[in-house]
Amino acid sequence: MKTRTHNKKPQSSLITSLFIRSSLFIFTSFLTGTQGIMSNAAVPTLTIRTELLELIGKNPGGHLDSKIREEFSSKLLAYSNSPDVDTSDVIFAIGKTVFGVQIPSAKKQKINGNGLKEKDVIVDFDYMKQFMKDVFLTYGCTEEEAEISSDVLIEADKRGIDSHGLGRLKPIYCDRIDKGILWTNKPIDIIKETETTALVDGNLGLGLNIGPKCMEMAIAKAKKYGVGFVACQNSTHYGIAGYYATMAAEAGCVGFTGTNARPSIAPTFGVEPMLGTNPLVFGIPSDDEFPFVIDCATSINQRGKIEKYAREGVDTPKGAVIDIEGVERTDTDGILRDMVLGKCALTPMGGAGDEMGGYKGYGWATTVELLCTAFQSGPFGEDICGVDRETGKPMPMPLGHFFLAINIESLCSLDTFKKNTGNLLKALRASKKSPLGPGRVWTAGEPENDARLSRTAQGGMKVIKALQQNMIDLREAHPSLKEKYPIFPFEE
Repeated sequence: MKTRTHNKKPQSSLITSLFIRSSLFIFTSFLTGTQGIMSNAAVPTLTIRTELLELIGKNPGGHLDSKIREEFSSKLLAYSNSPDVDTSDVIFAIGKTVFGVQIPSAKKQKINGNGLKEKDVIVDFDYMKQFMKDVFLTYGCTEEEAEISSDVLIEADKRGIDSHGLGRLKPIYCDRIDKGILWTNKPIDIIKETETTALVDGNLGLGLNIGPKCMEMAIAKAKKYGVGFVACQNSTHYGIAGYYATMAAEAGCVGFTGTNARPSIAPTFGVEPMLGTNPLVFGIPSDDEFPFVIDCATSINQRGKIEKYAREGVDTPKGAVIDIEGVERTDTDGILRDMVLGKCALTPMGGAGDEMGGYKGYGWATTVELLCTAFQSGPFGEDICGVDRETGKPMPMPLGHFFLAINIESLCSLDTFKKNTGNLLKALRASKKSPLGPGRVWTAGEPENDARLSRTAQGGMKVIKALQQNMIDLREAHPSLKEKYPIFPFEE
């Protein structure tokens, strides 16, 4: 499945300011004679930097031109790989805030336990998707199920949603299959159906496969009758919800989806985890290069983000988690441990209490939980926590989802709708910027498109050490994977 997403009009004064500052730096370097004492390696480095500045200066609106963005991304990546490049160079700030190009920290060298320099490795998207597909095949998926499931995961990594891509392959899917609480190659049964609605049963199969099938059904109904709604019971984790909203948007529909999850969010003024992180997700077509897709949890952070903090070895931001004593926690590893034990909870959007509107996030999380359980007579709370609190034994987590598609052509022409949508989004992006901000206003879906462009330009996705180990563990556990992948790119 193809998905797209991208750019906004920055504050022109910011570009001018940064351009002048960068140009003055070079000009000063020449005046003080630094060029004359540069090494041979530094001369091409300066040349690339000069080319970048010329590209900005000659194309004030270049950030809106896909060809200019691609050229800028390619040159910036080359510059970042130059010997002794200064990573604090303002040109990188221009790349990030104006062109949406985030040069990965993979280029920064680190020292391993043996005192040797090492680098995080960039791995091609196609390679990584094929590896994930092969893993699913090894676990008993059909060819179609493996293809769909790996596509959902790699799409998360392409969009920069690292918490829901490769990082979840082993712990969320493979490990749960190994524990006997999730199954591959399960049928998807239609329990009840009308022209515009359907209730389906996923039979605790792969949510990554169930989700796309349900949205396909909703879209098909919408194309025929104007609206399609599908509720699903007995499913499992279905990956990034934005994948499904994007499916609808690319089919000329407005898409709406949500899922419940194991209890993580405490109610406002409560401390017990009762609700899932429960994303409330919309996809709306636009005449931009990408659809408007808002995909976010109804909590400040979701569990996957905290797992990402753990892999990176950093603290969880204060205010995102509260424990049973009412204390806001930041110790990431302790948070993950106590979440399993039910001793701490995520706070809803707006935070704990009502001072910053936490009741709003709590209300939206409850809305999603209702739409994922009321139609389905589905479990919630402790019944989908995934573990027997007394014995510690893993248990299945039967989740509910919902999928809505509205055919735009049933109400107006698709081109008119896209133009109207684009006009509003462009106006938002062109609105007055904060003098204290990055000089740019984004609309939903655009940061993900920025990530896609940046990661495509860099040649794929960064695979950090923890994920490298996950891949190695999967390979070593399965002879077929060991035979096909004797050496990973990061082992060469």
